[in-house]
Amino acid sequence: QVQFVESGGGLVQAGGSLRLSCAASLSMFSNSAMGWYRQAPDKQRELVATITRGGSTNYADSVKGRFTISRDNAKNTVYLQMNSLKPEDTALYYCNAVMITAATIPLRSWGQGTQVTVSS
Repeated sequence: QVQFVESGGGLVQAGGSLRLSCAASLSMFSNSAMGWYRQAPDKQRELVATITRGGSTNYADSVKGRFTISRDNAKNTVYLQMNSLKPEDTALYYCNAVMITAATIPLRSWGQGTQVTVSS
């Protein structure tokens, strides 16, 4: 069974930085597009960033220029570097393998996520 283990969250002041990691027990990880999602209280889960197997990236408008997604195929791990954090970035952050077509579709069960809290 595929598992995603997210880590690196925490409490940070506005303007600060965090680096999230997601370790994936996913066969053929290097052939999989990956995405980071987040879910704030009382809101739907939203897509934050994606990275293709070739390394092409895409970001939600709300995080462009502040967040960077990357991957290390040797470690089956995807990262999310978050800079200039804002209180509205507060959410539970998840990763997943994704299929990118006209829409981006998560493919596997969700992990536990990692909590990011940004204080003003």
